[in-house]
Amino acid sequence: MNISAPFIRRSVATTLLTLGFAAAGALAFFFLPVSPLPQVDLPTIQVTASMPGANPETMASTVATPLERHLGQIADVSEITSTSTLGSTRITLQFGLDRDIDGAARDVQAAINAARADLPAALRSNPTYRKVNPADAPILIMALTSKTLSRGQLYDSAATVLQQKLSQVKGVGLVTVGGSSLPAVRVEINPHALFQYGIGLEDIRAALASANANAPKGAIEQGDKRYQIYTNDQAHEAAAYRNLVVAYRNGAPVHLSEVAEVVDSVENVRNEGLANGSPSVLLILSREPGANIIEAVERVKAVLPELRASIPADIDLSIAMDRTGSIRASLHDVELGLVLAVILVVAASRSASCICWATA
Repeated sequence: MNISAPFIRRSVATTLLTLGFAAAGALAFFFLPVSPLPQVDLPTIQVTASMPGANPETMASTVATPLERHLGQIADVSEITSTSTLGSTRITLQFGLDRDIDGAARDVQAAINAARADLPAALRSNPTYRKVNPADAPILIMALTSKTLSRGQLYDSAATVLQQKLSQVKGVGLVTVGGSSLPAVRVEINPHALFQYGIGLEDIRAALASANANAPKGAIEQGDKRYQIYTNDQAHEAAAYRNLVVAYRNGAPVHLSEVAEVVDSVENVRNEGLANGSPSVLLILSREPGANIIEAVERVKAVLPELRASIPADIDLSIAMDRTGSIRASLHDVELGLVLAVILVVAASRSASCICWATA
């Protein structure tokens, strides 16, 4: 019995069946997930802690070790790796495939809270965690450039405004700000001048700490009235530090500018970002496990007008790298191959029908 004979005799039914399969395939095509690789994401959480000025050995012994001790008690942790650098520690936790990432995040936060008592008092802020796999490539890199603002000011806008807003976008697991650091006043001490005046480094540190204190000032009470004293002793620019008195010698004050060079700079001068050859600050976006890259990038692009409106007008916010370009190109090749396959199959079926009719 010839299998194709019933389809040839009932050409109308065959045509309708073919159209039904084609319509079902076309409808299912739009529901296919788009991703560069199959969705096999291991639940991964990254914990970071920073203590400016500490060397890698200190970070590893006083910060990484207590955190690893508490994080290692979490259930279903398959791997823990840590990296300690100058002033920073990163701990990556990998869980089993069956572990829910949200539940693991709650356990990680509880472990961080429990480890706080074992961490050094000099740790400026509590360790933080992000639901992101550091092995994944960034999905989007945005660049901030300006012809009038310094990189410190660009970094300030990126860290205080854009980073928080982008972290709230669904599918974005981590937003890293690079290329510079927060604005700061740098005091570069001249050791020869200190020796001549007989001033120690501790004297300079104590003078800077007392001049930059933000503490309650008290109140003035007069009868039944009470006047609260509100003032801020913190200095934010180099000019406010240059005339600071650090000591007295022979009845005369010694100012900070006489023993050191005080300049407006950034916290870390060894960071540099470039976009199209211009100094810039970079926002590096990584997806959270299981998130669709194209959908996450589209959500970020949808909030770009709002982001540009929330920063100074002389800052140019542009997209430096978009990972969806290669994914869309691969999808276009798949679509082209699919269309060519349909054309070849239809042409081959028509040729086979003609041959069968001629034989009959």
